[in-house]
Amino acid sequence: MTDILTASERSRLMSRIRSKDTKPEMRVRRLVHGMGYRYRLHVKDLPGSPDIVLRPRRKAIFVHGCFWHQHEGCTDNKIPKSRQAYWEPKLNGNVQRDKRNRAVLSDMGWRILVIWECETTDTDGLAERLRSFLDEGDRQADVP
Repeated sequence: MTDILTASERSRLMSRIRSKDTKPEMRVRRLVHGMGYRYRLHVKDLPGSPDIVLRPRRKAIFVHGCFWHQHEGCTDNKIPKSRQAYWEPKLNGNVQRDKRNRAVLSDMGWRILVIWECETTDTDGLAERLRSFLDEGDRQADVP
């Protein structure tokens, strides 16, 4: 099946897909801020420019779109049937780049959390997961 849009219409449509300030990212940011944490956004000097960075805690949060980052087991990660020669290497390249960035960040001593777009609809579950990740390592051992 051919595209029903012209090349310029498709280009204009694709240009409107945002990489920052997406709805899933905004949901996560509101929750983290509401829990009292302060953070930086899209820190370019860290591998992969994590969406949310808490430098003093050395924690980074990535909010990934299920399609663009190929969330395994999710129904939203299907490679389009048209132009598979383009889409397959593009999306697989995104996955490989994500793995490399997380490995480098981890080697630098950062703790990493990946939140998938489909996980942002369960606000209570997401809040619990975020709190667990962000509070991890903050509790001092009781000294007798």
